[in-house]
Amino acid sequence: MQICKKVLLSTAYLPNIQYFSKLLTCQDIYIEVHDNFQKQSYRNRAIIYGSNGPLDLVIPVKKSNGNKTKTRDVLIDYDTPWNKIHWKALISSYKHSPFFEIFEEEIKPLYKKKYKFLLDWNFYFLDNLFAIIGYPIHYKKTVDFQSETDASTYDYRDIIHPKKRMHRPDPFFSPVTYFQVFAQKHGFQENLSFIDLLFNEGPQAVSVCKTSVKSE
Repeated sequence: MQICKKVLLSTAYLPNIQYFSKLLTCQDIYIEVHDNFQKQSYRNRAIIYGSNGPLDLVIPVKKSNGNKTKTRDVLIDYDTPWNKIHWKALISSYKHSPFFEIFEEEIKPLYKKKYKFLLDWNFYFLDNLFAIIGYPIHYKKTVDFQSETDASTYDYRDIIHPKKRMHRPDPFFSPVTYFQVFAQKHGFQENLSFIDLLFNEGPQAVSVCKTSVKSE
């Protein structure tokens, strides 16, 4: 299935399903690495489904040049053991999900790895997620900042965003429902991190993700 030929994305930590749908269905994938880092974005944030509802997992960072710090230069702050905290949050949220035990031993070691730069961590985790699901991924990093894009490029850098005010219509994405552990308690939560889909649907996660892709 190929919906769009070329797509431009920001980097993301544990990307959501909308983001993953682009990785699975677009031919030419470019990930921006030369933009200014944006706080409260998916660049260092993921949203999972905890026992009390949606739960943000945020990687603490250090910006050497304030708001003008390039994403490629953002450092991970290890003053707090965020990686251990995030892994414990995943256990608490998904230990009763159908496929947690199957993927636990593959994902747990990822949280023991330490990278200096946020960008390196995000690519490391993304590559390993695709290896875990057994799906090939081919993307390119931008060589400079893409201030403008041509008509053939779908630019999602600032559209796939946790803040509702940043949302823009996406003609190629329509969330579909799937099993979630806490749905009976809090209702179905759409477009969470792909990890939510993976732990709940297992080998069917890719198929479910592709089902959310729509033709314009």
